[in-house]
Amino acid sequence: MQPQILIVDDEEGIRETLTAILEDEGYRVRAVESAAAARGALAGNDFDLVLLDVWLPDTDGLTLLEEGAGQKADDSAEAAVLFDMPVIVISGHGTVDTAVKAIRIGAYDFLEKPLSLSRVILTVANALEHGRLQREVETLASRLDGVDSLVGASEVMQVLAVQLDLIADSDSRVVITGENGTGKELVARRIWARSRRSDRAFVAVNCAAIPHDLIESELFGHAKGAFTGATNDRRGRFEQADLGTLFLDEIADMSLMTQAKVLRVLEEQRFEPVGGSNTIEVDVRVLAATNKNLETEIAEGRFREDLFFRLNVIPVQVPPLRDRPPDILALFEHFIGHYAQELGKRPKTLHEETQRRLLRYAWPGNVRELRNLVERLMILVPSDEIAPTDLPSNLRSKQSARLNTVALRDFPSLKVAREAFESSYIQRLLREEGGNVTQTAKRLAVERSSLHRKLKSYGIDSGQFASLKDK
Repeated sequence: MQPQILIVDDEEGIRETLTAILEDEGYRVRAVESAAAARGALAGNDFDLVLLDVWLPDTDGLTLLEEGAGQKADDSAEAAVLFDMPVIVISGHGTVDTAVKAIRIGAYDFLEKPLSLSRVILTVANALEHGRLQREVETLASRLDGVDSLVGASEVMQVLAVQLDLIADSDSRVVITGENGTGKELVARRIWARSRRSDRAFVAVNCAAIPHDLIESELFGHAKGAFTGATNDRRGRFEQADLGTLFLDEIADMSLMTQAKVLRVLEEQRFEPVGGSNTIEVDVRVLAATNKNLETEIAEGRFREDLFFRLNVIPVQVPPLRDRPPDILALFEHFIGHYAQELGKRPKTLHEETQRRLLRYAWPGNVRELRNLVERLMILVPSDEIAPTDLPSNLRSKQSARLNTVALRDFPSLKVAREAFESSYIQRLLREEGGNVTQTAKRLAVERSSLHRKLKSYGIDSGQFASLKDK
């Protein structure tokens, strides 16, 4: 996809000349005559570069640039669009002071009129390359921030990590399933961060959070005038993710009509914006996620079977936290370290009884619930040790902590429900026996070797329950 450039100049001849030479270079160009028009254009489009004249009829160009610098600290939308791309300042009354001020405020370069067209072309190419490199640096920084890290010592998570690294090496589509809070987006980000597309955009869309009448505009973009409020052309998420990765979260919440259009894009890798006639071609890897059983959704007519088969090239199941107790304390320590650094506090330790309560709990909200709890405890607990009395009531009570939500959940089949109950029951007896496999096997009335096979199958580490025998 060719870069998109915005020209802001009050002279019609300059706008026409710059538009002509830049379009000849293969760029997409839009030209406006005032600061007000520039603000409107920037609010509704994703430009890669701005050519900004100093002398404008309503606001001085440098003032506009300076306003953006002040607004950036407040995270306003206008500042974000101004400073998320390079800005080249142009002027017919340029002085050294003007040029220095422009660069100090944040301009990439300063060009003086009358413009040298060859210099314009070279400066634009260099500025666009600078912007591309800047985005790459930001992408790498987000990866180093731990977005692709999977915390877990359980066998099931170690197997998942290996599986994800194998998946990342391809361009195949993936459907990630799992309960709310298990970390489906984290799994998607790991696939992207380890893939050949990691130097390109990762664009995430929560399909459940976007109204049905706006989802198509969000995904495919729209043309100016396509509907009430569409005052500018707008690039959709598919176009933003060109050459990169698009993550469609809660895919089952899409309407059937939108599903049909997504299916066409997956088949043809091209689409038309809402209300537009131009065809846009893209090269996008699509990762999808849902907390619903898609086969059930298909049977009940809420999800297209053909879209399911297009997306579900490689299925990935993220296990709930209750099925991998060895990871509970590891995650707790991980988030304690994270919030200690974020809040500027010393890391806290866990009392032995606190550890027992955490391991007994069923974690219906999965990793998200655990993370929220750690943040709360790091803020509210004044001591360096988290005691059992610091825990919320649903974890303080031994009786309530032992309650498991397995029986109350919806399962896609009897086999899955039986396995979930069996895993939960084995873990409960292991806790009661302090991790003693022999005693647990006796209580289960099975051979010790048979129990070992079960533990391996469910990714249960009996050593995690050592010294935690109920009293």
